[in-house]
Amino acid sequence: MTRSFTVLNVDEGIYEAECSIDAQSVGVARGDAEWSVRMQRLHGGLSEGVDVLSLDNGCTRLAVLPTRGMGIWKATVAGTPLEWKSPVERPVHPAFVDQGRRGGIGWLDGFNELICRCGLGWHGAPGTDAIHDADGNVVSEQFLSLHGRIANLAAHEVRVEISEDGAISVIGIVDEASMFGGKLRLTSTLTTHIGSTTFEISDTVQNLGAASAEVEMLYHCNIGKPFLGEGASFHIAAEEVAPRDARAVEDLDTWTTYRKPTSGYTEQCYFTKPVADADGRCLAVLRNPAASKAVGIRFDASTLPWLTLWKNTQPESDGYVTGMEPGSSFPNLKTFERQHGRVVSLESQQSVTFDLSVTVTTDKNDTARLTDEVTELQARHDLKLHTAPHADWSQ
Repeated sequence: MTRSFTVLNVDEGIYEAECSIDAQSVGVARGDAEWSVRMQRLHGGLSEGVDVLSLDNGCTRLAVLPTRGMGIWKATVAGTPLEWKSPVERPVHPAFVDQGRRGGIGWLDGFNELICRCGLGWHGAPGTDAIHDADGNVVSEQFLSLHGRIANLAAHEVRVEISEDGAISVIGIVDEASMFGGKLRLTSTLTTHIGSTTFEISDTVQNLGAASAEVEMLYHCNIGKPFLGEGASFHIAAEEVAPRDARAVEDLDTWTTYRKPTSGYTEQCYFTKPVADADGRCLAVLRNPAASKAVGIRFDASTLPWLTLWKNTQPESDGYVTGMEPGSSFPNLKTFERQHGRVVSLESQQSVTFDLSVTVTTDKNDTARLTDEVTELQARHDLKLHTAPHADWSQ
C-alpha cells in the first residue's frame, strides 16, 4: 500500500505550509532510521517565496526546490555534504532572475543547485536559433537564452508518496507553456529508500500542444568539496571523448584529473559518448583525492546518450565546481544540435522519459568497487580520444 500526501496543488487551493510527514505519522519504519519529509517557505532577500521540500531518509538528506523546477539545491549523505559553493549563496526566486540579462546568460543569477535541469524546449549556449526548410532557407528565428526555462519555473502540483517497502517519492508537475509557444509538461519523480545512499530521478516530458514540439534535456549535476579537490579524478567508460574548444585542448592530457582552486582559471568542457552496460545504463564517477569517497551518476543511454564534463576549478569564492552532465544533446546552440540530429521531436501527446540516479560512497572499499565498474566496462570497449574539437559535436 502507498500513502499519498498532497503538499501543493494550485488548482485545488492546497498549500501545506510547514507540513511534516514522518515515520510516526505514517507508520512506515525501517530499523532505527528516522525519516521525514518537510516543507517550508523561505522569506526575505532573493529567496522570498521559495519553497524548500526537505527529504531525510535517515541517511540521505535532500533539499528540493519546487519553486525552481524541482531542482535539488543540496544534499548530505552519511554526514558528508554533497553540494558546491556558488557565489549565489541561497535559492533565488525566479521573479529575480532575468534570463535575458548579460546577453542571455542571466540564468546564472540563480545558479547554485546540486542538480539543475536545463531544458525543456532547449538548453545550451544563448543565441538566435534559426529553423530552415528543406531547401535550407530560414523560415523562423528566435533568440534562446542560456539553458532554457525549466529551472526558473515553479511546480503547480507537488505530492509525497510513502510505500510500505520504504520508498519515499516526491512527485512534482511543472508546465513550460506560452501562448503561440506550445506546452510541455514535466512530471518529475524523485525516489529514495529509507536508509539509502542513493536517490533516483525519473522525468517524463509530454507535449500537450496540438503541434509537434522539440525537447532538449541536460542535467547539470554540480559537485564541489569534499569530493572535488587537487588530485580528484573523473571516471567514465566512453567510446569517444573530445575537447569542446581550444581551451579544453590545452589540458587534454589531464582531462580526467583536477587542480586545486586556481586564480585566473577559465572553464573547460569535454564532450563524451559514454558506453552503456548490459542494462543500457552509463556510469560517471567523481572520486575524491584520497580515493575514499565518490559520487556516481547512472543514466539511461537510450534518452541521455551524451555526457558533458564541466571543469571549473577557479577560486572557491568564485565557485570551485565540476559538473557531470548527462544530456539528450550537447550544450550547443539548438540550431547546431538540430542539424546533427540530437534534438528530440515529440508529436502531440507524445512523451519521453529521462532516468538517472545518484549514489554516494563514503569508504574506500565501496569507492573502489564503483570506479572498478567503470574500468571493467571500458576494458571491453576502445576509447577514441580526439585531440581537437569534434566537428559534429562543437560549434
